[in-house]
Amino acid sequence: MKQPYITLLIGSACLLIGALLIFLLGNQSWIGPLLISGLVAGAIGLRGHAFFKGFSFTILIFAAVAASLFYPWLFTEWGSFNLKKLIVPLLQIIMFGMGTAMSFKDFVGVIKMPKAVGIGMACQFTIMPIVGVTIATMFGFPPEIAAGVVLIGASPSGLASNVMVYLAKANLALSVTLTACATLLAPLLTPFLMKTLAGQFIPIDAWAMMWSIVKIVIIPIAAGLLFNHFFHGKAKWLDRIMPLVSMAGIAFIITIITAAGRDSLLTIGLALFMAAIIHNIAGYFLGYWACKLFRMKENDCRTIALEVGMQNGGLASGIALEMGKVATVGLAPAIFGPWMNISGSSLATWWREKIPKDENA
Repeated sequence: MKQPYITLLIGSACLLIGALLIFLLGNQSWIGPLLISGLVAGAIGLRGHAFFKGFSFTILIFAAVAASLFYPWLFTEWGSFNLKKLIVPLLQIIMFGMGTAMSFKDFVGVIKMPKAVGIGMACQFTIMPIVGVTIATMFGFPPEIAAGVVLIGASPSGLASNVMVYLAKANLALSVTLTACATLLAPLLTPFLMKTLAGQFIPIDAWAMMWSIVKIVIIPIAAGLLFNHFFHGKAKWLDRIMPLVSMAGIAFIITIITAAGRDSLLTIGLALFMAAIIHNIAGYFLGYWACKLFRMKENDCRTIALEVGMQNGGLASGIALEMGKVATVGLAPAIFGPWMNISGSSLATWWREKIPKDENA
């Protein structure tokens, strides 16, 4: 590990310890700058370590969240322009990038792996919505917060799950196919699940939600697929820049949502974070063992577990905005997203070192 990265990590530790000491002493004014600086320095420092660099982006997200909690006015309006208006366009750009990373061949997996795809889809759209409504009820969240927990559970998986499956050396072809299929089914299943499960908390306009998903996800992904089909290999600059654009877009979206819902988050933030951990771990556990019941291969079990446990938080945030409730319904996606990256990276790294017995055979 090179010296500049080591220096940044040492500086990060000093800044974070300083923030903690100042907090304990009751001096609030310097906590924000020290905490934010410490997290940013730590995120950059981890880039120098081969094993931990995967956590760099997640720590940067935490820095962005801290900034929006301490200085919410910087992320709500710029002059007369409300920053919430940027969420949907940013999501459309991210989904377009997702489309350019896919091809029509990704859907062929439905024919090649019908059993695995069927079980994966069934787990995706049953386990997580049911776990979501159960957790929301058990924690006694306010209605709109509870609806947000159900919403993240009713959302499809995203590209992050594909990355984790790749890191875990599991079945990447199955992962990509599941993500593609879940995304295409989302306009039908997500509104239906929200109407059925979250309708007890708040009124749900299923048709409006369906159009929101088509507008935010389906149209941009279709455009990306067509772009990839006709211009594959001709725009290498786009392949290089889209992952960076997507990461920056996700960070900015989470920051805007956190700033908008700051008051609610300060009230129930810890409980919502605990709900995120339980919801996510339940997805991994139930997804994995449901596949084991069907005697699937170990790598397929791992793949579906990661697909089930990780949802498209960006899409859920966009839906919350379209509902006009990004400061409440949108809070769960904003909290769940960073945690899913941490847990997914950890689980993928652990599985990476454990070669399945059936593969050895």
